[in-house]
Amino acid sequence: MAAMPLLIKETPPESTHIKHDQLYKELIHTFFREFLEAFFPDVHENINFQRMKPLSEEVFTNLLDGDTRRLDIVIETTLKDTDVVIIVHIEPQSYKQSDFNERMYHYFSLLYNKYQKPIIPLAVFSYEEDWGEKQFTMGFPFFHVLTFNYMTLHLRKKN
Repeated sequence: MAAMPLLIKETPPESTHIKHDQLYKELIHTFFREFLEAFFPDVHENINFQRMKPLSEEVFTNLLDGDTRRLDIVIETTLKDTDVVIIVHIEPQSYKQSDFNERMYHYFSLLYNKYQKPIIPLAVFSYEEDWGEKQFTMGFPFFHVLTFNYMTLHLRKKN
């Protein structure tokens, strides 16, 4: 009797990326202070770690339909030596996505709409391809509407 051929089912790439992003999310949550100190020293130097509070990562993407989206890391704190409440949003990204700049702006807008607080947007890239852009712009030939900037960390470029 002939042996049955062994079938191997490959996991779609998206599920790998989701697991990968989840690992980064857990690491950054656990070592939030150390993460900022190592990779975003200007942010680390200016925020109060005694007043940190994780916020709901759920935001409504479509108010009429009730659609929601979970952002990766959303922390509320204050600027050092002030009562100014701010939000730090960190978005780990394990694969290149052509509309990532727009997505970061969209997340920023949703967070701002929900909390009405200043936001520090940070993106953490862990894939090989180079991603030099870190802004989303909108405009017309006759009028510049906006330029949204976010800070980036390219882990593959680090030693």
